[in-house]
Amino acid sequence: MESEEKELGLKFDSPAFLKYMSYPELSCLCADIRKELIRVCSIYGGHLSSNLGDVELTVALHRCFDFSKDKLIFDVGHQCYTHKILTGRSLEHLNEKGQVAGFQKRAESPYDPWEAGHSSTSISAAEAFAMARDEKGEKYDVVALVGDSSIVNGLAFEALNHVGNSPSKIIVILNDNDMSIGRPVGALARMFSSISTGRAYTKAKSGYRRALTKTRFGRKLYDWSRDVKDWFKRKVVPTTIFDNLGFTYINSVDGHNIEAIEKALKRAKRATKSVVVHVCTVKGKGYSYAENDRTGYWHGVTPFDIETGRPKNLHPGFISWSHFIADLTVEIMGEKKESHLVVPATAKGSGLEKAFASYPERCHDVGIAEEHAATLCGALAVNGIHPILSIYSTFLQRAYDEISHDCARMKVDMTILIDRAGFVGGNGDTHQGIYDVAYLKSIPNVVITMPSTKAIARALYFQSFDHHGVFAIRFPREMVRDSEESTGAYLPYMRWRYEENSTSKHLAIIAVGPREKEILELAKKRFLDAEIIDPVYLFPLQKDNIIPLLSYENILIYDSYGTKEGFADSLLAALAEYGYRGNVLSRAIPNVFVQHAKKDEQLSEFGLLPQQVIHEAETILAKAKKKK
Repeated sequence: MESEEKELGLKFDSPAFLKYMSYPELSCLCADIRKELIRVCSIYGGHLSSNLGDVELTVALHRCFDFSKDKLIFDVGHQCYTHKILTGRSLEHLNEKGQVAGFQKRAESPYDPWEAGHSSTSISAAEAFAMARDEKGEKYDVVALVGDSSIVNGLAFEALNHVGNSPSKIIVILNDNDMSIGRPVGALARMFSSISTGRAYTKAKSGYRRALTKTRFGRKLYDWSRDVKDWFKRKVVPTTIFDNLGFTYINSVDGHNIEAIEKALKRAKRATKSVVVHVCTVKGKGYSYAENDRTGYWHGVTPFDIETGRPKNLHPGFISWSHFIADLTVEIMGEKKESHLVVPATAKGSGLEKAFASYPERCHDVGIAEEHAATLCGALAVNGIHPILSIYSTFLQRAYDEISHDCARMKVDMTILIDRAGFVGGNGDTHQGIYDVAYLKSIPNVVITMPSTKAIARALYFQSFDHHGVFAIRFPREMVRDSEESTGAYLPYMRWRYEENSTSKHLAIIAVGPREKEILELAKKRFLDAEIIDPVYLFPLQKDNIIPLLSYENILIYDSYGTKEGFADSLLAALAEYGYRGNVLSRAIPNVFVQHAKKDEQLSEFGLLPQQVIHEAETILAKAKKKK
């Protein structure tokens, strides 16, 4: 079957063939696509559950629209696997360097008009496409496919508020896979939905509007009759937020019944204003482990065994940084009764289920609402509660304004746990956690740290409760040894750690994060005559940490977890300010959008593998000895 699935994917030059298939044939096709999705994700990892849930929906969309000219915009972008298969792209080597991406990519195909890796942008983007279409006098439909709770984000509501009053029509598909969205019920609601999108009704409505709006009196009469119609509708038909925002609303469509989806989409196409089509799907459909998942484990997966559902890449003797910090959170919340944990829909991803189970009254998942999460924390802090905001680096940037205005400006005390700092590999340019230091350092009253060991992480976590303002702790999507000691770190506030590996002043290597330990180990193995320094506190920089560096002939700054505009440039500026006259070499991530690849490939591309940095250190020392 595996070879058949590969051949099946290769045959899809375009989705045009779908229009000629019978419903039984389409059912078989959807089953084959699901098998391919499961097979591919079992080998390469990826977003499995969401894609299993929208197979029929995507097929129906391609049957009702021609997306070589119509526009299909996926919210978040990770629901696009079936779309990619149908538009001639193999998922083989998914998310590997130079291969197909797990999100829509404009450079990959003309069928991908927009790119997104964060949620809730699709409605705004769709409206822009529709506005441009109308201004240019072009004819095509614009569809925004929203799912996985993206509709609850503030950006989506801002867009809905605008679109409902805009003459530029779009079609919003709300892929509801068990979200808490109220639906109108009853025969009258179904009848009105059917009538309001029926062919006869929409034709008569358009003709009535054209006839009356030709004169001033006619326009007044049209406005009056519309008000009467809306009053009657409100009285006899339960309304939704979408109705009240000005949309035509089509409710309760079975998202796994292609024929039912097509009927709803045809009504949506005939509607005279923007439409929300509410489609109900089962996330993970067709694979029992994913379908029965209630924790979010199968949302984004690493390679796994199809039969057992067990992950293939096990790391005995290791724990992820995320899970180690999650365990610390449970411990700290047990001791610090004034603490509350806030997460924006990332509790599972950051391993915080135990914290939620242990302290349900003090743990809050606000959904995909990063801005709200940050402001909530700021106000909690004002009221004497110490908030712990756990958030991915790539999502934190969405809350920059709130961290600045609603937290740091008022000098509140709070802890920010920045998960997935540094390269994240296959998720690509929308998810790399490499920019947070560069933008957070621009905000007063913010302390930015990154531990290299479990013991330092623990010490920092407790230190964040000592009234230091907004205290950020970064940690990577990497593993750390279970056996590594997690207590006993001596950590004076704001003081850098010297590993005392040097017998001279030829070279100081300032290495950020857990790879500092790899640098230290390699330096010892190669008898490198260099001082290895673990900065821990990345910002603000202290004079007491800079002055000792002035005595070194050479300084090598190594930060493989952030762009050069972050810690590296700050240190370079500080050295210049204090009159350093030696040689400085900075090795940090350039300020670019990094494409999907394995993490080691990303590090190697920018010369940031520890062995590459040690090689440069040896070159520096060789030159220093020649001068002597």
